[in-house]
Amino acid sequence: MNFDDTPQEAEFRATARVWIGANAPKQYEEELRKSSLGRTQLKNANILEVAKAWQKKKADAGWACLHWPKDYGGRGASPIERVIWQQEEGPFGKLSGMFIIGHGMCGPTMMAFAREEHKRNYLPPLASGEKVWCQLFSEPAGGSDVAGLRTRAEKDGDDWLINGQKIWTSGAHYSDYGILLTRTDPTVPKHKGLTMFFLDMKSPGVEVRPIKQASGASDFNEVYFTNVRIPDHQRLGEVGDGWNVSLTTLMNERMSIGAGVSTGFPELFEYCAGLMLDDGPAIEDRAVRSKLANWAVKASGRRYTSMRAISALSKGERPGPENSIGKLVAGSMIQDVAAYALDLQGASGVVSSPENAEAAGRFQAMLLRAPGTRVEGGTDEIMRNIIAERVLGLPGDIRVDKDVPFNKIPTKGRG
Repeated sequence: MNFDDTPQEAEFRATARVWIGANAPKQYEEELRKSSLGRTQLKNANILEVAKAWQKKKADAGWACLHWPKDYGGRGASPIERVIWQQEEGPFGKLSGMFIIGHGMCGPTMMAFAREEHKRNYLPPLASGEKVWCQLFSEPAGGSDVAGLRTRAEKDGDDWLINGQKIWTSGAHYSDYGILLTRTDPTVPKHKGLTMFFLDMKSPGVEVRPIKQASGASDFNEVYFTNVRIPDHQRLGEVGDGWNVSLTTLMNERMSIGAGVSTGFPELFEYCAGLMLDDGPAIEDRAVRSKLANWAVKASGRRYTSMRAISALSKGERPGPENSIGKLVAGSMIQDVAAYALDLQGASGVVSSPENAEAAGRFQAMLLRAPGTRVEGGTDEIMRNIIAERVLGLPGDIRVDKDVPFNKIPTKGRG
């Protein structure tokens, strides 16, 4: 691994730093810096509006979706320059959270499989934040088993009629478009009868129902499709080849989520540095220091594993599946960190007044949000399988339904 910038990278970093310093919405910097997992919010502003304004400003100056081609709203920059930008953008990068699915997953899929006229029409507004996209994959009966989905697409002239349900769709309630994986042939094995489309989320027959989370937020949604009509020209890839198309989305999902999941360790260290226990400062307590040291090692290991991917990008190589390690470690770590912080807070961890809610409530928000982190983008078990099979080279799981026609797979209640 090489942690030093090349002269070209150093020049790019300096240019980016100057532009961010002159254009970033600094009035929100402190709030964004303190916001934790599940609590990215602004007191006196609509975060969606602020995020869109910042993204549009970046796009107008050529700093949006840096690695995308210029014709599609990007900068044509190298992958390592994208990483450098993310490092320099710092807390303002949290404003990009609502675009991560569109920029990190939907956009690359569109670039790989959409018609050229669709790329030029839909990608620039996606890059600039003017249009928001979501990903419609998971279903009540097929979460981590994406290929087990039941949403049907049936050909009707030059269109397709969609019927079914998706669940856990992040941002569907404010999205303009989405990519949708459907089943077009139930008579072949489950991975072979899938087809991908993109659609307007305001299409007749699309119903979005927000899911109320334990934290009080509603970031996820159920989405119902009732005779939704999608033109065939909005198909991504060949009919029946949706699984291969979805792999592009899933590969980019691992990269986007794996690199961006918070661990909660910086917040915990800062909290312990100012906390007084009965026998003195928490930072001087041996048990506290032992916990912090353990999590510091994990955070450093995750950071250096990420550096391997960054080094590969710098050399023009494709990173391996190591970002699955980052997500697996971060997902469980933030849950443990939040639980320990609440143990340290004791009775004072109860949020009892508006005055202390923001400061005292961030670890509660982390704890309530953490289980979702361990499920979205692939469960812990899926991440372990990827690491075992693709990193360690261990034998794959036995999958008894792999070559069975989907409509012949025994499933309780299958209609």
